[in-house]
Amino acid sequence: MIQPAGRRVSSIMPTYVYAYLDKDGNPTDDCFEAVQSISEDALKKHDGRKVQRIPQAPNIAGKWSDIKGKSALSNKNLERLGFTKYEKRGDGYMERTAGKAGPRAISADD
Repeated sequence: MIQPAGRRVSSIMPTYVYAYLDKDGNPTDDCFEAVQSISEDALKKHDGRKVQRIPQAPNIAGKWSDIKGKSALSNKNLERLGFTKYEKRGDGYMERTAGKAGPRAISADD
């Protein structure tokens, strides 16, 4: 699956970044992403133009990764840390989804 650079696809296969090469074989700023199996060879051409795979840092679930960040902001974890969280439920209406402090709901009409 090939897509413009900057857009991500949720997949269990890695996303590789490729740069189009200029006439001298040097990478340009014109890039795209391709979701490929780790066992597939790197692409040599795309859209009739020569390309080169650009090395990227792997996305590993560490202390400050997106995966860890989502769990750190889970309702259960926020409540455990003493926070109160409200979520929008309608136009001008928010309902408490985590924590025990504060009103059960907040409305613009109140």
